[in-house]
Amino acid sequence: MSTGFRLLTWNVNSIRARLDNVLAYLDDHEPEVVCLQETKVEDALFPRVPFMELGYRVALNGTKGYAGVATLIRGAEPEDVQAGFAEGPADKHRRILACTYQGVRIYNLYVPNGTALDSQHFTYKLEWLARLRGELDARFEPSDAVVLCGDFNIARDERDVWSVESMAGGTHFTAEEHAALDALEGFGLRDCFRKFDDAPGRFTWFDYRGGSWEKKQGLRIDYVYATAPVYERCAEVVHDWEPRAWDEPSDHVPVVARFT
Repeated sequence: MSTGFRLLTWNVNSIRARLDNVLAYLDDHEPEVVCLQETKVEDALFPRVPFMELGYRVALNGTKGYAGVATLIRGAEPEDVQAGFAEGPADKHRRILACTYQGVRIYNLYVPNGTALDSQHFTYKLEWLARLRGELDARFEPSDAVVLCGDFNIARDERDVWSVESMAGGTHFTAEEHAALDALEGFGLRDCFRKFDDAPGRFTWFDYRGGSWEKKQGLRIDYVYATAPVYERCAEVVHDWEPRAWDEPSDHVPVVARFT
């Protein structure tokens, strides 16, 4: 029987570089489910012990260099852990980690960046999103309890960018990416944050360059999506900007969703 839980998703931009910040945040807030992206470390070198000391059990799909995801469950082992796509050829990067908690299938995602519009990386991003939609179709019904969370590397609409003009010619805000996200949402996913807040400027990422944080010029690219049975249970979503002002911060902020 579900007892409710809080889910934290956070692109930490290197867990080893950000370890003190992440541990401090978890110690203070104690979310039951923690989905970290861009951990940038092989599984054997992931700093498990400090998280275990806080009461978390750890599931990993990591790699050195970049990418990598980790899911932490407080007080319980992650169930039915799936690293990568469920079927077909292995992904070229470590970007997916799925597990089940309280009957909810939770996908921890680090969607490809895309790099440049005329690059194979952009093609890979669109194909990756289409493959993810295909996995949902093959394994679930919209009536199932499913959550997709993480860094999607797409700003959903004009409210989610500080300047539409600044996005011209680059990734993260193109018609192709919006169509791919539309297709993913078309499975039956809802944006939990927008259940509570329709305002612009609710960003989750601020570039390290150009004083973006100080100017509050960012993007909203980190999401918690849910199918109807879980969306209806969502009581709150918070973009916590406080850790972005800490020493040695990630360029992303924690996003915390509370489900009853």
